[in-house]
Amino acid sequence: MSCPFRATSAAGLTALWLAAALPAAGAEEGLRLFAVVGDAIPASLTGAKGDTERGRAIVADRHVGLCLLCHSGPFPEEPLQGTLAPDLRGVGSRWSEGQLRLRVVDAARLNPGTIMPPYYRTDGLNRVAPSVRGKPVLTADEIEDVVAFLVTLRE
Repeated sequence: MSCPFRATSAAGLTALWLAAALPAAGAEEGLRLFAVVGDAIPASLTGAKGDTERGRAIVADRHVGLCLLCHSGPFPEEPLQGTLAPDLRGVGSRWSEGQLRLRVVDAARLNPGTIMPPYYRTDGLNRVAPSVRGKPVLTADEIEDVVAFLVTLRE
């Protein structure tokens, strides 16, 4: 399914994309509508702030977020953290909440050559197992939890 695109000429906005998808057969959650403004998704996917503790757990869990396969960060209890991607320490100082949200949702919108997987996209993907086809890696609530945690990483 293609996503509708609408450019805007409002001051300060470089682009506005509206992205939505209908739930695929068997999908637990259809993707929620969100707007990309410049290099960020300024509004929460759920309309609410996420939970930082749940976000930390998702980032550190090698079976859910898988973040530590590529990233390292302030997780002294986690051995063998990744070195392929930037360290997560200080990420909340480098990027705004909206910028972090876009990077987690679909970093390829900023860098088409990225190796970071899209955590909240279901279309245009290759080699997806049938059991998870049409399902985002993380739900909108989980995305907000991860963003809430990442924003706290200021050092």
